Amino acid sequence: MSGKFCTAINCIDGRAQIPVIEYMKTRFGADYVDCITAPGANLATCSGKAGDIFKAIQISVEKHNSAAIAVAGHHDCAANPKPKDAQTAHTEKAVKAVKSAHPQAEVIGLWVDENWKVSEVA
Repeated sequence: MSGKFCTAINCIDGRAQIPVIEYMKTRFGADYVDCITAPGANLATCSGKAGDIFKAIQISVEKHNSAAIAVAGHHDCAANPKPKDAQTAHTEKAVKAVKSAHPQAEVIGLWVDENWKVSEVA
């Protein structure tokens, strides 16, 4: 298999998909971004009920050699309607959980704002 992979754990909201994919490709020099989606993915990943998310991360890391993983939260999330500061806390907790499971990977947290611009928060 050729090409460099990274992994994005993102909300199902289609508005957040392309900005996160583009950010990840640029940030990590990746050719491909494995997308793991769930409603309110940052909250879902830190909830302790994220078995399928962690199973998907494992596949991405083992089969695609993904060395970088991001957990994203976004403005106007239907499944996690909290303000940015609360969502950032969820993202930080999720980053710690993912990093604990995959200490060899670079794990970052992302925020997608009301203009669909991406910034790192963790």
